[in-house]
Amino acid sequence: MAAPLSPDELLDALRAEGVRVIEYGSWRTHDRGLRGAGWGPINGVIIHHTASSGTDSSVELCVDGYAELPGPLCHGVITKSGDVYLISAGRANHAGAGDGDVLDAVIAERPTPDPSGSDTDGNAHFYGFECVNLGNGSDPWPDEQLDAIERVGAAICRAYGWSAASVIGHKEWTDQKIDPRGFSMQTMRERIDRRLATKQGKPVPAPAFEPFPGVEFFKSYPRSPIVTAMGRRLVEEGCSAYASGPGPQWTTADVQSFRLWQKKLGDDAKYCDGWPGRLQWDALKIPKV
Repeated sequence: MAAPLSPDELLDALRAEGVRVIEYGSWRTHDRGLRGAGWGPINGVIIHHTASSGTDSSVELCVDGYAELPGPLCHGVITKSGDVYLISAGRANHAGAGDGDVLDAVIAERPTPDPSGSDTDGNAHFYGFECVNLGNGSDPWPDEQLDAIERVGAAICRAYGWSAASVIGHKEWTDQKIDPRGFSMQTMRERIDRRLATKQGKPVPAPAFEPFPGVEFFKSYPRSPIVTAMGRRLVEEGCSAYASGPGPQWTTADVQSFRLWQKKLGDDAKYCDGWPGRLQWDALKIPKV
């Protein structure tokens, strides 16, 4: 059974991974004590978005919470610039009730099932990191912020000897949440696993092509340079249904264009629905954004 990291161990693990840490207030002792199911054993990390904007206000919200849900609301706040404000080293109100089957999968380090139940107290088992983002699908996720998420996940996994399968999104813990919205947790886990294969703090070679961001990324109708890069490759392949563009906003023209690519690949009709799949995406060889 994995005991919680001490404040010094948590701080050292993050800094060793190259995380820019800001120790905020009395973070070492600011926690929810032994409420609920307590704190530990620790089994993983949950990534959230704040549904807010601005560093100061987002950090204060996570530190103080609100009437219905007292703070701390996470262990750290990851800003758009990639800074990580540590606000707690103990139990925090971030995960809430979730699916015990998901926890079992995280412990076994295997893909998680779609969550359905709310029978397990996640606050006892997971570190939680809130990322400053409106969560509307169009608020951008800067490279610095995504890099910080990757490093935070890798730092805690490395400290416990876990793989990236131990890092999940809040929406993968409970069907009552949508966060984080705007990037793929599967792609993030791939990034974390690549980092875990290197020495602490060392740069990770970027993949030659843009990794598959996941079907849910597209079904949130994102606004992203990834969409533009995909559209340009579709045009190059003669698979364009664009009247103008392509541009960063995912539209029905992108769906229609990708359907042409699926047909060009010779895929079965049931796989030609315009929503990218991993193999179809990889075959398109989209330059890294």
